[in-house]
Amino acid sequence: MGGAGILLLLLLAEAGAGVAWRPPKGKCPLSCSCSKDSALCEGSPDLPESFSPTLLSLSLVRTGVTQLKAGSFLRLPSLHLLLFTSNSFSVIEDDAFAGLSHLQYLFIEDNEIGSISKNALRGLRSLTHLSLANNHLETLPRFLFRGLETLTHVDLRGNQFQCDCRVLWLLQWMSTVNASVGTGACASPSTLAHMQLRHLDPKTFKCRAIELSWFQTVGESALGVESFSYQGEPHVVLAQPFAGRCLILTWDYGLQRFRPEEELSAPSVVSCKPLELGQRLFVLAARLWGGSQLWARPGPGLRLAPTQTLAPRRLLRPNDAELLWLDGQPCFVVADASKAGSTTLLCRDGPGFYPRQSLHAWHRDTDAEALELDGRPHLLLASASQRPVLFHWFGGRFERRTDIPEAEDVYATRHFRAGGDVFLCLTRYIGDSMVMRWDGSMFRLLQQLPSRGAHVFQPLLIARDQLAILGSDFAFSQVFHFEPDKGFLEPLQELGPPALVAPRAFAHITMSGRRFLFAACFKGPTQIYQLHELDLSA
Repeated sequence: MGGAGILLLLLLAEAGAGVAWRPPKGKCPLSCSCSKDSALCEGSPDLPESFSPTLLSLSLVRTGVTQLKAGSFLRLPSLHLLLFTSNSFSVIEDDAFAGLSHLQYLFIEDNEIGSISKNALRGLRSLTHLSLANNHLETLPRFLFRGLETLTHVDLRGNQFQCDCRVLWLLQWMSTVNASVGTGACASPSTLAHMQLRHLDPKTFKCRAIELSWFQTVGESALGVESFSYQGEPHVVLAQPFAGRCLILTWDYGLQRFRPEEELSAPSVVSCKPLELGQRLFVLAARLWGGSQLWARPGPGLRLAPTQTLAPRRLLRPNDAELLWLDGQPCFVVADASKAGSTTLLCRDGPGFYPRQSLHAWHRDTDAEALELDGRPHLLLASASQRPVLFHWFGGRFERRTDIPEAEDVYATRHFRAGGDVFLCLTRYIGDSMVMRWDGSMFRLLQQLPSRGAHVFQPLLIARDQLAILGSDFAFSQVFHFEPDKGFLEPLQELGPPALVAPRAFAHITMSGRRFLFAACFKGPTQIYQLHELDLSA
């Protein structure tokens, strides 16, 4: 007989000491032995109608009870002890023990129980001892023990648990509860087989996941998308060349959707780069054929207006624009893809932005990326004619530092930081896009990912998740998640439906506690996705 059975006999003996046996009020079933306050039954009793409502303890051994439904013991409100041993029921339903507010000892041992409903123990506010030992339990529902504040002893031994994310809540509960817990062992996965639950480390479980699902479509195609904040309010600006404008979007709190706020006329625009300086807002609209302009908003409540034409003889075919800060001043760098033009650094001087330096002339640059390495500003230029070239800021100008080996035919580069390291995503249209890591003197190859018509391989830090999205003109765009413990990008999901049609840029924004991803597409509408967190331990 187990410890619970011995405890039961002691309690029965104590209850019946010095008292002549007599059946409780009502009849005592033939299969039971009854005393003043207790009943021990073996066989098929008629439950619970046969017993007195003043019964204090009830033990059911090898009975014909096949299920425990809600309210099974409502007619026995005085029970202090309830024991089930070697019975055939396999499920315990919600509120099976409703009405037993005085129950202190509940032993459900050596049965065939495979599952317990999450609210099965609800209302047992006096329970101190609970045993679920030697059953067929593989998992327990989250919050099973919620409200059982008086528990001092829990026995889960003899169960073979599936030690996946479903057991995480139990491990966390065990580490905080003020009770003695006898734990079962793991049946799976194979790496944890036979290990006791008490020896598992909750920190090793990866039970949080994320997914992106479609939220909204913005009708016109776009080449670029940027998020920014103005006066504390998040915004998004789209570069829409076919519509001939930079379109600024804001959040409609009433409709809970994004809506247009303002548009800037910009025919043949390829990039709209925002900059907030105090109460002023600037937007650089990089346009083809020497038409790049700077727009400015002097203060809140005013509209943006064109204030300056930018380097018309140098910027003939801009392909990308980036914002960077040099010696405490804001600057733009515009990558020019024409043979006659040149990539140009524009820095603030008085009311406008003027050329500070021409870079990389005649190389048909397709992309610029500003980054910091070794505590100094750097600039990485990708071009159609050679490998990406890394420049560093020295003596008030950018000087060539090195190029990146084994990186031919790279269309664009984007960097991200993780764990103190700097990583680089390099986009190739066909072949393999690459991930590299800075080793202190050079970017070294870390990972290769197949590209199928890629113009963008963009890392994005969304809350605590470092993602990277590899766009595709011929297949679904792929989302990857950076795993810090591995140091690699792991596949997360495909974006769609709806599928992205020739994606060119991505940006994220947080509104009202919700996180959104914008995907600017050259041959289709801009799509907006919402990021959802999933708790796999639920």
